[in-house]
Amino acid sequence: MLQSIEITAALAVPESPFHNLHWSTKLELSIDCFICERTGRTTILELGAERAICSGDSRTGQHYTAARISAFDCGVGKDQISLRAVVDHWWAPFHDAKRDVAATALTRAGGPPWVRLHLGYRCPEREESGTFSDQTNLVRPSPASCQHCSAPIAERRDVPQVRLLA
Repeated sequence: MLQSIEITAALAVPESPFHNLHWSTKLELSIDCFICERTGRTTILELGAERAICSGDSRTGQHYTAARISAFDCGVGKDQISLRAVVDHWWAPFHDAKRDVAATALTRAGGPPWVRLHLGYRCPEREESGTFSDQTNLVRPSPASCQHCSAPIAERRDVPQVRLLA
């Protein structure tokens, strides 16, 4: 079964030195993997890749899985930076023998999966690049500062939204 998940996020951007803040085309999502038959695997997706990488476990290790980013759009406003991505993934029923649970397809009633979004920037003072991330399980509000000059570059106020598309 093919399922599509929409991920949206927005970060507040303070009036500080311009750091050329931008979303990375890589994201991580916690979904069930029918390849290694494990539930809640961290799946690494990169825009343009035809398949994702499942984190696997000690038995299988990392491996390819059937998921991809099918849409990716970002925007920059006066005081915020936003992202909308759509992830398509294929799901099939299986039983996770290690956890002794059945895999479940994502539903609107079930809780949304965990997601981590990556961002990059360039420090104008030191002329060096840096990275940070935003994820659904961070305490809010959560500021992000430049690792080179300590200037505030973004604030995580709202949790990234993850929803199943019909």
